[in-house]
Amino acid sequence: MNVTFYGVRGSTPCSCIANQRYGGNTACVAVDFPGADPIVLDLGTGLRFWGTDLPENTPFRGHALVTHLHWDHVQGLPFFSPILRPGSTFDIYACPPESGSLVGAFDEFMAPPYFPVRVADLPGELRFHEVENTSFAIGDVAVTARSVPHIGPTNGYRVERDGVAVVYISDHQQPLDGSLTVPDGVLELCEGADLLIHDAQYTTSDFAQKATWGHCTVDYALAVATQSGARRLALFHHDPSHDDLMVDSILLEAREKVPRSSTLEIVAAAEGVTVSLGAVGAALR
Repeated sequence: MNVTFYGVRGSTPCSCIANQRYGGNTACVAVDFPGADPIVLDLGTGLRFWGTDLPENTPFRGHALVTHLHWDHVQGLPFFSPILRPGSTFDIYACPPESGSLVGAFDEFMAPPYFPVRVADLPGELRFHEVENTSFAIGDVAVTARSVPHIGPTNGYRVERDGVAVVYISDHQQPLDGSLTVPDGVLELCEGADLLIHDAQYTTSDFAQKATWGHCTVDYALAVATQSGARRLALFHHDPSHDDLMVDSILLEAREKVPRSSTLEIVAAAEGVTVSLGAVGAALR
């Protein structure tokens, strides 16, 4: 299983010189399996770059697990070039919005005056699936969806094949008192994960100012990983105000907080990095 980061930022794209190493595109992570359709986690602005890496001139077939419908997690879809090929199909899974339907939500944001091209105008076919607190299969890949506290309906996902599990929790509201209590559903999702990709947008001082904005501290991400027994933690959804040096500092501080008795590995998600997971461990490239 190969996991490649194409977008690692939260809230808004923020490409600039100070963010070059970690990248400035919003949430998009591709998961590839030998002999299987690719799966992408979220449809942020990094989706455009995933599209340019895919084979050209052939119909595309793939699946998207979307955590929620905030702009930074869906705004890459209109720029995903493979869906412009006739015969392409893209199955999109997400929890339904608080009102209306998943199809209706995409029809609303991909329409004038917000965008000139409608979903129905795309040459490829988008197929929408509403999923919430359920398990299902994409081919021989097992997917588990669980609700995660955020602002509005939000899923976290566990993707598993041949005993290797990747968990993706991009946006996670920490308890407002700053405590490290983790919901049972989240712990279930993350249990023993080979790679946990988790919201780590805020420092403690950030959280003090933005406690109700739907995200969590790096300490909380570390608590989720340690309490669930995850093997590797990728700090994700970097704040747009955190440049490369700031993310370096956050990563170093997080690693220093891991108990010496723990085998937990911590990385900071960066665009262009691939984590290769297998029965014998993981490798970065």
